[in-house]
Amino acid sequence: MLGAFGRRMGAWIGGSLAAGGFDAALGHRRLRGFRPARAHVNALLQAAGPEMNARARWLVRNNGYAANALESWAANCVGDGVKPSARIADPAAKKRVQDLWLAWTDEADAEGLTDFYGLQRRVAREVFLAGEVFVRFRPRRAEDGLRVPLQLQMLPSEMLPIARNGRDANGNEIRQGIEFDAVGRRVAYHFLRRHPQEVSGFSAPAQGLPGETVRVPASEVLHVIDPVEAGQLRGVSKFAPAIVKLFLLDQYDDAELDRKKVAAMYALFVTSPAPENPLEPAEDDSFEVAPGQVVRLDPGEDVKVADPADSGGTYEAFQYRTLLQVSAALGIPYPFLTNDMVRGNFSNSRLALMEFRRRVQSWQHSVLVFLMCRPVWERWLDTAVLAGALDLPGYDRDPRPFRAADWLPTRWAWVDPLKDISAEIAEIEAGLKSRTQAVSERGYDVEQLDDEIAAERARAAAMGLDYRRPGSPAKGAETSDDDGLDPDRADERERAADRAGE
Repeated sequence: MLGAFGRRMGAWIGGSLAAGGFDAALGHRRLRGFRPARAHVNALLQAAGPEMNARARWLVRNNGYAANALESWAANCVGDGVKPSARIADPAAKKRVQDLWLAWTDEADAEGLTDFYGLQRRVAREVFLAGEVFVRFRPRRAEDGLRVPLQLQMLPSEMLPIARNGRDANGNEIRQGIEFDAVGRRVAYHFLRRHPQEVSGFSAPAQGLPGETVRVPASEVLHVIDPVEAGQLRGVSKFAPAIVKLFLLDQYDDAELDRKKVAAMYALFVTSPAPENPLEPAEDDSFEVAPGQVVRLDPGEDVKVADPADSGGTYEAFQYRTLLQVSAALGIPYPFLTNDMVRGNFSNSRLALMEFRRRVQSWQHSVLVFLMCRPVWERWLDTAVLAGALDLPGYDRDPRPFRAADWLPTRWAWVDPLKDISAEIAEIEAGLKSRTQAVSERGYDVEQLDDEIAAERARAAAMGLDYRRPGSPAKGAETSDDDGLDPDRADERERAADRAGE
């Protein structure tokens, strides 16, 4: 008896708690139509990913806001390149490594269209556009004439069929084109030999038949992806939350342009009581009006002119609010999305820029550097040493000291140069920041910078030149008077002061 009563009380209490719990989980009137899918992101991507990516690519090709957002993201994430600074202790060995790397970057692209830093930019674009991109290592022969026999090939998301699931002949599981071993490690990727939507007439026969795949070991592939959920296998386009609004806003703009075009038409219609030459009947009952056109009508005919309603002052406000939503969805500041630099004051723009830069820095470190730059650097060093292009004693025993490197992104442009530089100098002098850190934040290697400064000053001294302004810290103790001028010209300064007093 007590047990049944306890169960009833428990059910009543549970029901009461559920009824008065989170509004977000209730089914009342406001949320009646809110039925989100409960499937995992991988299932959702397999069903919707290809169509979503196709729409995102269409928008970038045809919508100015989408194209501008993509280019803004790539330019801010990569700039002229995220570059390595080796931590090798031996200065001579470090210089050999850096010089060879710089020479190899021009040969890095297997397609020969850009250099390594151009590949970084293309990777940033693809990850923003399709949520992922693949980079394949392509070892080369010695007779190919490369400084280091290694190149990189970019493969778009569509080259890995998301619907490829099942078991391989070796017993491994294949999920969305990725092969996993018994403990869940990625061991291979099953790429299509040709793009699924490529016209067969433009493909070489060596690329294989449509739908044919090739197994590539995971050690030869970099999967650059920025996952948004745990367990996610494939990428999600950054355009996903903005596609609908961008497309509908495009349609709204087109309709508004057509309305303005019709409203701007001005034509004259002439009716005669007894025309000498009646109009010949047209093949259809419609005709197109052109600006400045004069049209003669038959007796009894009349023209009704459409008077489209004006959108008034709501057009710009609606555009602005919609583009703000698109800006938030893409994570791109409104001025960068629209090139509208008029709205907002300096303080607001600075806050938005700081937030955007923090997002970019996070992406650079956790995605671009971790998933692309570091693996490429390590593979390049291995290949260079094995090919005899680099002589690094001890590398075969322990390569880790040679692989350590700092990746330096392009420095940010100063928002307020004078104030920003003054603040940075104050931080260095107060011991809150090292000069090495300050130089690294500008995208330079401090040792290389010091070598350049020393060589420049030595050359200037040999030629009797000094470009350092009087009174600057760079002058050091070379001048003894307080105003930083030559002491031998004291008489001249006194006469100038007397003239100024007169």
